[in-house]
Amino acid sequence: MYDPRFDQLARVLVRHSTKLQKGESVLIELFDVPDEMGIALIRATRQAGGIPFLQIHRARISRELALQVEEDQLATSSALELTRMKKMQAYVAVRGSHNITELSDVPEEKMRLVAGKLRPVMDWRINKTKWVVLRWPTSAMAQQAQMSTEAFEDYYFRVCAGFDYARMAKAAEPLVALMDRTDRVRITGPGTDLRFSKKDIPTKACTGDRNIPDGECFSCPTRESVEGHITFNCETLYRGTVFNNIKLEFKQGRIFSGVADSPATTKKLNEILDADAGARYIGEFAIAFNPFIDRPMKDILFDEKIAGSFHFTPGQAYDVYGNGNKSQIHWD
Repeated sequence: MYDPRFDQLARVLVRHSTKLQKGESVLIELFDVPDEMGIALIRATRQAGGIPFLQIHRARISRELALQVEEDQLATSSALELTRMKKMQAYVAVRGSHNITELSDVPEEKMRLVAGKLRPVMDWRINKTKWVVLRWPTSAMAQQAQMSTEAFEDYYFRVCAGFDYARMAKAAEPLVALMDRTDRVRITGPGTDLRFSKKDIPTKACTGDRNIPDGECFSCPTRESVEGHITFNCETLYRGTVFNNIKLEFKQGRIFSGVADSPATTKKLNEILDADAGARYIGEFAIAFNPFIDRPMKDILFDEKIAGSFHFTPGQAYDVYGNGNKSQIHWD
């Protein structure tokens, strides 16, 4: 049965998030998402005068491809995808998941190979297109949120499609100004004492134009200024593995020690942090303020927006930073 909330969400993504204009091409990527949402996005794109292109992904098929993927295969795939991305003015990705740990048994070296080879495609998309990425409400997400499927769907569409992001953008202006004029930052709390500089690094308010749901102001430390330690107090799901109680210690900006809640997850954590030369440096410091998101649910796109929280991100520094840290990972 068609849900009118699909059309409401599609209009937000097309008209607010990407601000699609007449004649612009948009790549719509759907990951385990109902066909009806794809139809809603195609219709919203055409109503705005845009040109829709669609690609459909399935997590189980993506896992099978990744298990034994080879470098030559990825090089060909990356070249094809980059050629296509260069013809797009906008990008919309709606990502569902029936099993949040579908990729947990893909070897880390294969995940690293995929991320590295496809990095040019992501860099072009992030820096050269108007883009937005969001999750899709599935039973797996409802379980993560410890809610019934129906209650979580109602919550999801209220936060994603019914929120006044224009009002949020106006309300975020004072925080942007404060962060922009800040040089030295210190953050203290249980298991945490961080010190760093963000001098002359600009701040970006994210209010529905990059992620849905949204609500954060992000910037970045100067690359080698971070000192001290941080203990993260909520679980995080990354590359198919759930991590808890991560503690990172820094010297001259670099993570020299990283531990998690078990020997297995500590090993996996350090494999990720050893992905490349930039993975042990911080690519983002952000303060979040979405009033509807008040507790973690092991989903980064929601958890990084928890009102009153901050995140401290190993890996790639995004658009506002110019020649900032480079890495194939970006772990909020």
